Amino acid sequence: MWDSSAVDSLELLLHPVRLRIVYALSGDSVRTTAEICERLSDVPKTSVYRHVGLLLEGGVLEVVEEKRVRGAVERHYRLRQDRVTIAPEEGRRMSLDDHRAGFATAMAALLAEFNAYLDRPGAMPFDDAVAYRQGVLWLNDEETGELLEDLRAAFVKRAANRPGDGRRPRLMSLIQFPSDHS
Repeated sequence: MWDSSAVDSLELLLHPVRLRIVYALSGDSVRTTAEICERLSDVPKTSVYRHVGLLLEGGVLEVVEEKRVRGAVERHYRLRQDRVTIAPEEGRRMSLDDHRAGFATAMAALLAEFNAYLDRPGAMPFDDAVAYRQGVLWLNDEETGELLEDLRAAFVKRAANRPGDGRRPRLMSLIQFPSDHS
């Protein structure tokens, strides 16, 4: 059992299924485990239930409502926003192997989400503005910092958006690291 006061956020969040559960509960969503299972239909239900339990025990999720449904208790979960990011001091302490594992986890979750999108009836990548582009930018450290701040500002501006007005969730990823193309 996780001790939520001592749980390592890094260890808890760096798992592809748990990361996908975090995605499914983004935007102040409140969902039951059954609803999370529907969103992660490619993951066995027993795995979803187990990982929801770990995220709850680790303090990443909280129960916002419990209802009796056909003799069972149905819980409604929400993300604890203060627990879904890796603190800068944790990031600085990460070893190179931790970074490899973190990147692999993020890519595995991204690939699973992309495949789940493609497997949905009526998926239309071009019409949905699906993009997966890479390019090399030649930037010094100051320019890199400015670009990252511009991107952060663009994300923050839209992070307060809530469901409605034709909005639907869009998974965005930013990967940036120095390359050896000199």
